[in-house]
Amino acid sequence: MTETKFPIHILKIFIRTLGSELGRDTLRAVFEKAGLPPDWVEPAQLANMNDRQAGQTYAQLQSVMRTYYGRGARGILMRIGGKLWDSLLAEASFGVRAQSKLIRTLPASIRIKPSLEMLANILKTESGDVSLHTLDLDLLFVDRISPTTFEQKESAPICYVTQGLIRECLYWATGKEFDVEETSCRSMNEKECEFKIITGAKA
Repeated sequence: MTETKFPIHILKIFIRTLGSELGRDTLRAVFEKAGLPPDWVEPAQLANMNDRQAGQTYAQLQSVMRTYYGRGARGILMRIGGKLWDSLLAEASFGVRAQSKLIRTLPASIRIKPSLEMLANILKTESGDVSLHTLDLDLLFVDRISPTTFEQKESAPICYVTQGLIRECLYWATGKEFDVEETSCRSMNEKECEFKIITGAKA
């Protein structure tokens, strides 16, 4: 089984976004319920964490939030994923920022694929972790690591943050909203997490 990893700098941005969205007191409660040090609400406290530990922490936080918020967790986590996108771009490497500027010079109708390829590049820790594939008129965003699913066993897909990221990435690129469905999830004992992006009618 592929080792679960997650870029530590993205975890820090995720925690900061959680704090802005939930409030610091609620975020501390989430950390405590996850069995994590409450002082980790300060991203600076994560300086010694590696990508493997970041992946586990990312999964634990989302697991607790799904329990804490019940049916409302999906909407909250998707919204957080959407807010995460702008911060990821703002704090990305020089190469990614240059790529984002180039994408915005393209006609809107052909920005979809390069913007999703850029998102895949941001999320991966190693080559091949995250990729994009053409599926007839639509696209398939594939996450082979999917740290959200670490030690999670569910009967339905749970990668709401990634789903929100994909939707916001596409809105940033085109100004349009797209249907994004997680059709396969590692938490359901699938090999990888797959997100189908319906583009045929809107591209």
